[in-house]
Amino acid sequence: MAITEHKDIEKGDNNGLEDLVEPLIVNHKSKKVKEGEEIEENGSISMVLLSTAVAVCGSLEFGSCVGYSAPVQSDISMDLNLSVAEYSVFGSIVTIGAMIGAITSGRIGDTLGRKGAMSLSAIFCIAGWLAIFSSMESLLLDTGRFFTGYGIGIFSFVVPIYIAEIAPKNLRGGLTTLNQLMIVTGSSISFLLGTVVSWRTLALTGLVPCILLLVGLLFIPESPRWLAKVGREVEFERSLRKLRGSKANIYAEADEIHDTILTLQSLPKARLLDLFGTKYIKPVIIAVGLMICQQFGGINGIGFYASETFQTAGLSSGKAGTIAYALIQIPVTMLGVVLMDKSGRRPLLMVSSSGTFLGCFLAGASFFLKGQAIFLEWVPLLAVSGVLIFIASFSIGMGAVPWLIMSEIFPLHIKGAAGSVAVLVNWFGAWAVSYSFNFLINWSPAGTFWLFSGFSLLTIVFVAKLVPETKGKSLEEIQALINK
Repeated sequence: MAITEHKDIEKGDNNGLEDLVEPLIVNHKSKKVKEGEEIEENGSISMVLLSTAVAVCGSLEFGSCVGYSAPVQSDISMDLNLSVAEYSVFGSIVTIGAMIGAITSGRIGDTLGRKGAMSLSAIFCIAGWLAIFSSMESLLLDTGRFFTGYGIGIFSFVVPIYIAEIAPKNLRGGLTTLNQLMIVTGSSISFLLGTVVSWRTLALTGLVPCILLLVGLLFIPESPRWLAKVGREVEFERSLRKLRGSKANIYAEADEIHDTILTLQSLPKARLLDLFGTKYIKPVIIAVGLMICQQFGGINGIGFYASETFQTAGLSSGKAGTIAYALIQIPVTMLGVVLMDKSGRRPLLMVSSSGTFLGCFLAGASFFLKGQAIFLEWVPLLAVSGVLIFIASFSIGMGAVPWLIMSEIFPLHIKGAAGSVAVLVNWFGAWAVSYSFNFLINWSPAGTFWLFSGFSLLTIVFVAKLVPETKGKSLEEIQALINK
């Protein structure tokens, strides 16, 4: 699943700014002159890289959780005697937990800080994995899955926020994209490990990113933007100095951070009803529409139950297809990151949606041929090819681009409220598809994939008619383009 960029991660979240009274703004430049310091303009980035590496352990955990259910479905169902409905609850309840986690993540991140929020997420995930590992019936299994979902819901907000808030401007884009890459990596690792270890052992491997994160948090600084936001000036300067290096010139950046906080305080606070007025309704439609297109194209159904899908198509074991599914995600996601600022957002979405249409159509055709008992030797090949084309196409565009566009099209003062609505729609769609997928497959495998291919066609039309090209445009230019 791709990860939550609904906040203004470049400038910081504006939740809780009303609690920041009389922020201390120091004239750092004059201070530097008075002290006669010789300060290098470029500081060390080693601490930024270490902090990013620690933070993306949360992204790795996100991917591990999302990828867990696909390779273990048959084993868990057999060991715990679960029905299709019971396993569908287990597979999909993670999205309910993530929905609640995403909704509460802004307040948690503002109250506990970015490091505190990541620690809380890791604790929930650890509790969830231990519950899954020790499960002997569906109640504890579902509870554990819900806990891991709640944890990754918070991770989906706080990890990209933290990375963007600590990174220097020239590295911010590249480092932030590591979040999505590590989510895909975590999912692929779960897919691969699930083919060779038991479902209980695979649950224990989900503890590893959490432990690495909790240990790593002891050695990295808190976000300087959050420290400035809550008025902890001494810690703010110490954190910024640690991130930029002992000899770096931090004063201009410190002034910019304080100025940004004052600007955010001066903006009117958006109400939920304001989003549906004529002034903001178009960007809301674009963001929500892209989230609907992303989820109802079938990604969480196909991804959560890939192994079972391959077996339904006639493969003697779903492991070979699952391994191929896992291996293809990482390089294609990396290609999408490279193309995002070269080809533009709209072409990438159109190509991606065309590919997901083709993949679902081929998978549906394979199940149709199986149902008609014709060309049976082609059925497994068509099914595997269709699913792999689907995941490759999704990874190159539809996975990340909707989140990027959403972060670009909203005015600064409504990003929090509008982004929350879009994220809520996204997680609801994830739950609806992941819960209903097994029932749909039992109803009609061919019809299920053709239904998803129909949504891919609608996505192409939606992007062509409504989604603007935001590549290379300032926020002001994007607003003018949307509102003309």
